Amino acid sequence: MDTKEKTSKYLFQNYARNSLCFTHGSGPYLYDADGRKYLDLVAGIAVNSIGYSHPKWVKAVSEQAARMAHVSNLYHVKEQADLAERLASVTPKGMCRSLFVNSGAEANEGALKLAVRYTKRKRILSSLNSFHGRIASSLGATGQVKYRESFEPLISDSFDYFGFGDIEDFKSKITKDTAAVILEPIQGEGGVRLASREFFRTVRDICTDNGTLMIIDEVQTGMGRTGEWFGIQNYDVMPDVMTLAKALAGGAPIGAIVSTPEISSVLVPGTHGTTFGGNPLACAAGCATFDIIKEEKLVPRARSLGKKWMSDLRKVTGTDITEVRGMGMIIGIEMKEHAKDFQNFALSENVLVNVCNMNTVRLIPPLILSDEEADRFTELFRTFISKYN
Repeated sequence: MDTKEKTSKYLFQNYARNSLCFTHGSGPYLYDADGRKYLDLVAGIAVNSIGYSHPKWVKAVSEQAARMAHVSNLYHVKEQADLAERLASVTPKGMCRSLFVNSGAEANEGALKLAVRYTKRKRILSSLNSFHGRIASSLGATGQVKYRESFEPLISDSFDYFGFGDIEDFKSKITKDTAAVILEPIQGEGGVRLASREFFRTVRDICTDNGTLMIIDEVQTGMGRTGEWFGIQNYDVMPDVMTLAKALAGGAPIGAIVSTPEISSVLVPGTHGTTFGGNPLACAAGCATFDIIKEEKLVPRARSLGKKWMSDLRKVTGTDITEVRGMGMIIGIEMKEHAKDFQNFALSENVLVNVCNMNTVRLIPPLILSDEEADRFTELFRTFISKYN
């Protein structure tokens, strides 16, 4: 029985998997069982920012696994403290406390609990077209009906929604009972959509005046992807809470809630916790990932390559292209009709891309991508678009 047959027989059928099955990866490439090599511009959905099998990451994880993979949070965990110290060196000023969990959805759920406990309020405000995870409260914060509708009795009572980037709509929805506003710096799952600096600064000012916490979901945009360590830094805005996951540990499952000493102090023993969150293995992977990003200067690299890549993509003209948008190494190409067709065409050329929000080709590759590999995609896209001109 091969992997596909076992998947069909033994696993829940909740993923729309294609026919591929990979055996290993190296750099920005994945390899299937037949030895075919694929340029991966999905990176495990913005996870594998340092690529596959980076030797420093493999060494750190292997050595940690040989020492101790897990120990309870009943004790002090060196690797956890080391990763928190690293994060504190690059987070916005004053945001020097971290709580490690297992995923982005869990980080968002914990951040919402933190906000409710800190403010002693019950309402959460989120933007339409957003995505914050699939567990109960983070799903409630997700501003897309298609994800929520079959679970509504469980998750709908505490949430209100406003148009992303719409200052007047935001002003009309926030109240004195709003505990927190949760926002992505860029709506990734929503189609790589950006809002203005004025919008984020206005939200910050109104939250401050209202006593409402501003939570920034950096699950997809954090750890250098936008050309800054965190996406919100592109807007010169100081949040109250940030949530991280995906690229934080280069492929090991981890998430984090980051906040100030004052706000974090309300989570006293017994109010929140996790068995596996911040275990030595995941945190060792996180430390190695952080060090590689810093040593290889991948944050400025994301900024410079992303700027060039978007400029090159915007020079590709065609009637099916609506817009090319993004920041750093998260780029969306919105198409009128043929996004899925292009995804299939790219696959036929051994290039992996993702389509989100029905019609947007989302590029979220490893940050180690070369100029030549970016150019390869651009020429592939140009070839495809020429068919429809």
